[in-house]
Amino acid sequence: MTLYLTSSPTGTYLKWDEKEFDGFNEANGLVEEMKKSPGTDIRCLVIAATPEAWEQNDFMTQDFAERLECSGFNVERMDVLDGRNAEDITDLKSYISEFNFIILGGGHVPTQNEFFRKLGLREAISSFDGAVMGISAGTMNCADIVYAQPEEPGESTDTDYQRFIPGLGLTEINVLPHYNAVKDFMLDGRRLFEDITYKDSYGHTFYAVTDGSYIMEKDGETHFRGEIYKISDGQKSRL
Repeated sequence: MTLYLTSSPTGTYLKWDEKEFDGFNEANGLVEEMKKSPGTDIRCLVIAATPEAWEQNDFMTQDFAERLECSGFNVERMDVLDGRNAEDITDLKSYISEFNFIILGGGHVPTQNEFFRKLGLREAISSFDGAVMGISAGTMNCADIVYAQPEEPGESTDTDYQRFIPGLGLTEINVLPHYNAVKDFMLDGRRLFEDITYKDSYGHTFYAVTDGSYIMEKDGETHFRGEIYKISDGQKSRL
């Protein structure tokens, strides 16, 4: 398996109405790597983050298909897996083996994590022999133990909110996406990074990834591409 842990490969977070390029972001060699794995002939499955957001999921899937074509890929098949068809799939491992590229879409981390759990995706995807691309929440949920960085109002102060939850087990790396866009965010009256995430990093290592940057795991090696920061034990350093 080739694993792409991306922040956003299609543009800057929260600026979706400002289309920066037609295809996938070619920065840091992403498209070049994608043409090696999964290759230029694509059979793609998009697994949604919000299972009941059908209109949004259809738009996202169509957008990915168009971007793949613009980037020089031949899209042979493009499916979406969400709440509409999840119960119809009796053998998920067999179903996903029909594809050579899986995209794990972005959204709310705990919501997507629960959907993946109900699907039984951790077991089904463990032997997948193609390429997997996580985007934002999809990347975060690739980890064995996911750091679900508080995101929505009230989450950072809710004593019942689980910040560390089981993920797909595809990597040991914990990614914090969109660092360029969210590094100065405030949440529940506190700084998202300095007052919340830095404190959570004691005993842990997080990688803050900017949009257009990514981490690739392939053939037992980890490659850091672009602007990425390591946050551990309350300290930040640029790789």
